[in-house]
Amino acid sequence: MFLGYGLGTLYIPYFLSDVVHRKGDLLLVVAINAGAVVAVAVVSGRLSDRLGRRRPLVSLGSVLMAVPALMLAAWPTWTMTLVSSVLLGVGFGVYVGVDLALVTQVLPSETDSARDLAVAVQMGTLPYVLVPVFAAVIIHNLGGYSGLYTASALSSLLGAALVWRIHSVR
Repeated sequence: MFLGYGLGTLYIPYFLSDVVHRKGDLLLVVAINAGAVVAVAVVSGRLSDRLGRRRPLVSLGSVLMAVPALMLAAWPTWTMTLVSSVLLGVGFGVYVGVDLALVTQVLPSETDSARDLAVAVQMGTLPYVLVPVFAAVIIHNLGGYSGLYTASALSSLLGAALVWRIHSVR
């Protein structure tokens, strides 16, 4: 899911410059996205605690991240960029508000929990290292920015499906 989010966000400066010709508006797009992430993460975390369920919310957040990526792939406009920024922030906010709680529930051993959590956190950062490699191939060979945002959506949807393979957590 971090790969999907990274593909959807790390190349937004280039998308703004190359496609929608709004290079100077990056701060606005980032602020909108960040505001949505922060606002929704707190709410989704509380909701997850109240419901005692993690997988449905993690999956929902991932599906919600796919929607704005597909919107940008199909309609690469300034207005759609703003709408997508909000929706992507909402999806990622739902995801991050619950994901770490889910991760702590599936750690294999209490005695090694710090080490295992460190590995889990690194798995969240690894996709950001891979994004430039994937993005270069996708943008140059697989459909430009539309291909990039389609790959972002597919990655998020794959994550949404894979979270259901975790059977030890509700």
